[in-house]
Amino acid sequence: MNPRTETTSVPAPNRPAGAGLRVELVALTLARTVLNTSHRMIYPFLPTIARGLNVTESAVALTVTARSSLGLIGPLIGSLADRRGRKVAMITGMLIFTFGLGLVALWPSYPALFAAVLLAGVSKLLFDPALHAYLGDRVDYARRGLAVALAETSWSAAFLVGMPVVAWLIARSDHWYAPFPWLAALGAIFAVVLWRVLPADEPFPIDRPSLLDGARTVLAHRSARAGLGVSLLITAANETVSIMFGVWLEDAFAMKVAALGLASAVIGVAELGGEGAVAGLADRLGKRRALALGIGTNAAASLLLPVLGTTREGALVGLFLFFITFEFAIVSSIPLMTELVPSARATLMAGNTAITSLGRMAGTLIGPPLLGIGILASGATAALIDLAALALLLVYVKQE
Repeated sequence: MNPRTETTSVPAPNRPAGAGLRVELVALTLARTVLNTSHRMIYPFLPTIARGLNVTESAVALTVTARSSLGLIGPLIGSLADRRGRKVAMITGMLIFTFGLGLVALWPSYPALFAAVLLAGVSKLLFDPALHAYLGDRVDYARRGLAVALAETSWSAAFLVGMPVVAWLIARSDHWYAPFPWLAALGAIFAVVLWRVLPADEPFPIDRPSLLDGARTVLAHRSARAGLGVSLLITAANETVSIMFGVWLEDAFAMKVAALGLASAVIGVAELGGEGAVAGLADRLGKRRALALGIGTNAAASLLLPVLGTTREGALVGLFLFFITFEFAIVSSIPLMTELVPSARATLMAGNTAITSLGRMAGTLIGPPLLGIGILASGATAALIDLAALALLLVYVKQE
């Protein structure tokens, strides 16, 4: 661990760092894959859930909108890891997740689904900042890019592995709620696993900042403020295109459900590729350089979308490049952010969750009217937002 981290971080317990940390990382990644599977499954199975509940698709979509709005109070929830410890926050998140999905298993109804989606959102707001802060505490900065990238494979794994399993469970039982009892059970199992595997990591009393103290510490740090701005911009750029790519493919190439499924698989592979690239390159390049590279290449990929998107195959290649470069950028940003304010890691990471929610909301607002003009307008706007993020990063974010 580097000297700056040692003086401000939660001290790691006296135990072998190598094998022990590998076991912890595997357990954390698997637990987060369960959370992410629940988070992502609403999108592809929204029509199935709506039919099963006999409600409109808009009603199911409303649950996702409500969940996204929770990100605005992310610092209030996620800062628990700074005040009570990383382990406590992550296990609490898993228990809330289990309770929420268990509601649907016991009472498959729209009110239960609404509550479950919100509670699963709260669990991620607890778990994710605590996980990133935990890796910041336990992993030397020189190797943190690799550790974060491995943990982030839980996002693509939820799509590439979790979605086929969810589809199989629904098809096998012919009930939309079939995955919920299994996911609830896995949540309970991983709560116990994390309780057994993770070392106690309660901070010393002097390291227990209140929410206001943590927020003041973060906001007083220029690089942290700029880093949050970068997260806001790159997320908005991505959402500007991703919110409407399905509509674009359907309108431009008459792609139907099966073909759109192929596009989703392409995106899942791109996300996994981006995470793998971070694992291999971020620590060697430096996190700030890696993030700059990711933002720059994502801007280029955005401009290539209308060039490649003249054919269906070219459009899929363009989307692959767009999503792999974004994933490389967003995952590279995480280890960088964990080191900007070590004394308030979880608070900053929770703030990062909130700011990316704002970015997604901004992208969902500007994406549809831009696509009405054409994919060139969407790609060019995303590239301009990326370039603004790149300038902010290079001028104001200092570290290493």
